Formats: sequence, structure tokens, C-alpha cells
Amino acid sequence: MAQDAFQGFTKETAQFLKDLKANNTREWFAANKSVYESAMKAPAQQFCAALEGQLHILTGAVHSSKIFRIHRDLRFSKDKTPYNAHLHISFIPESEMASPPCWFFGLSPERLTVGAGIFALDKPALETYRKRVDGRDGATLAALLAGLERDGVRAGEIELKRAPAGYPQDHPQADLLRRKGLSVWKDFEDTRPAMGPDAVRNCLAAYSELKPVRDWLSMD
Repeated sequence: MAQDAFQGFTKETAQFLKDLKANNTREWFAANKSVYESAMKAPAQQFCAALEGQLHILTGAVHSSKIFRIHRDLRFSKDKTPYNAHLHISFIPESEMASPPCWFFGLSPERLTVGAGIFALDKPALETYRKRVDGRDGATLAALLAGLERDGVRAGEIELKRAPAGYPQDHPQADLLRRKGLSVWKDFEDTRPAMGPDAVRNCLAAYSELKPVRDWLSMD
């Protein structure tokens, strides 16, 4: 689907998410399922088709997309509200990597958030990551993250309290070594950048800003 075929999320999308957050029950959702289908599900599918093509142009890789279910998994959660009052989408590139860096889209009642990276590196990838961080590539990544942070981009939380075994605690890239995955995020103040046909362009601009970290993670 061409980029200009996507007409965007609308004020009805934002209102549906706000109303769902305030009325998170099966009864309310059943009464408003047609609104969900027209205001969120259908435009989300169109958005995915448009972004897949644009990410192919941006990266040279074919992408697929995953729209996360609106139904929550309640099995291990103390929060028993049945629905996610947000829209989450991942864009996954075709790659020889077992877990390649992906692109993320999150639309909540309050704001738009986009991101890129890998939530959890598998064991071989984590070992490769640490070896690279221990060398020249670590300084390159640290500089990339510092520049993005100055521009308002945030990195995902650090998982480990200490540098892993085999690395000095005063390593110049200790904070990077304490990570088990790496993602970077751009938070918009509200939902307006996702509204209307400019949503694809706005998200693509943000992904382009985050692309250097994605490219770093894509290298062996």
C-alpha cells in the first residue's frame, strides 16, 4: 500500500483509547466493538502496510509487522482489567540474525512513543554485544546514545546493577555492559503526530533519528 493511501488515525481513535481506559470492562468493549474495528483496528492495519514499505526504503530490508492483541493476558497479572488501553505495533526486518533490532510504535490515550532496538539479546548475541562494547565499537555506541539523549531520546532501563563477570567495574563503558538488551525511544508530548496522513512521515522521521543505534545493533 502506498504511503498516501493511509489516511491516519483520527480523533475517534484517540477518544476510543481514552474511553477504554476509563471503562475497561468486557461489557463496555462489547458495546463499542464496532468503534474499535473502525477507529483503531482498520487504520492500524493500513498504517502497518504503509510503514512496512517506507522502512524497506529506509533500511533496504523487507519488513513485516505485528499488531499486539488488545486483549490482556491475565494469567499472571494482579491487574485484571481485560483490555490494553493502547495500541502497540512492532516492525520486524527480514534478517539472518536470530533476533534482529526492530522498530516499535506505541499509541496511548496520552501520547505517541516510537522506538528501535532489541529488548533482550539471546546468549550468543549478548556475548557478541559485550565484546563489541569492550572494544572501539563501545565508544562509538556511547557517543551515539549521548547525542540522542541531548536531543531528547531516552534509552531503555539498564538491567544489571554491576558490570558482568570478566569486565572491570570501572570499565569506561560499564553502563553499556550492564545492559542485556538495548532500545531507544522518542516520546511525543501528545497523540497529535499520529493523527492524520502525516503519521507515517512523522514516525519515519523519528525512526530515521533512531536508525544509527539500530544500525549498530545490526552489525555482527
